[in-house]
Amino acid sequence: MSEAAVVVDALPYFDQGYEEPGIKEAALALIEEETRRYRPTKNYLEFLQPPNYKAFETEVMKNEWERMQARLPMETLSMKRCELPQPATGKMTDVQAWLEAVHNSEAQLEHQKLRIQNLELLQEYGSTVWKNSNDLLVKLLNTSQQRLQEVRKQIQDINWQRKNEQIEAGTKLKNLEDSWVGLVSKNYEIERVCLEMENQLLAYQNIS
Repeated sequence: MSEAAVVVDALPYFDQGYEEPGIKEAALALIEEETRRYRPTKNYLEFLQPPNYKAFETEVMKNEWERMQARLPMETLSMKRCELPQPATGKMTDVQAWLEAVHNSEAQLEHQKLRIQNLELLQEYGSTVWKNSNDLLVKLLNTSQQRLQEVRKQIQDINWQRKNEQIEAGTKLKNLEDSWVGLVSKNYEIERVCLEMENQLLAYQNIS
């Protein structure tokens, strides 16, 4: 017999007596004993690459995690880029300082224009994009549910096949057992009759 062969010595769908007292405890004791003796000789995950737990860790996440570990307060939202500061008091007459302030205000204005454009685009197309995204999620959900039903049906079919095979095998074993008991009983009856006849023969021989 090859090492991969498995000897099935139980028919769970046919065997009786599992609910009898002590059966469950005995089964659990056997499982516990086997788990103590069993030493895996093969790494069943060797075909997988070593897990990279930092694959999705960004610098921002790392810094935030370090901040939380150090119990430091969260930095407040900086509004500095939204400010329009004028030149410092000592540079009120500095043309270059005023030019920098003007450039900063122009940049802020363009930034606000861009935000408005994004909001307008979101208002015009956002609902459609969101609806399409939801439709895609629904399709993915339906596909996954359909696949789940197929897998469940395959599992159910396998279970029904196992049940039918075990009931058929159990019935055959029961018939063979009944036949064996009948033959043993018949042999015992034949041996008993033969012994009686031998005793009778010996009795007749002694009389004669």
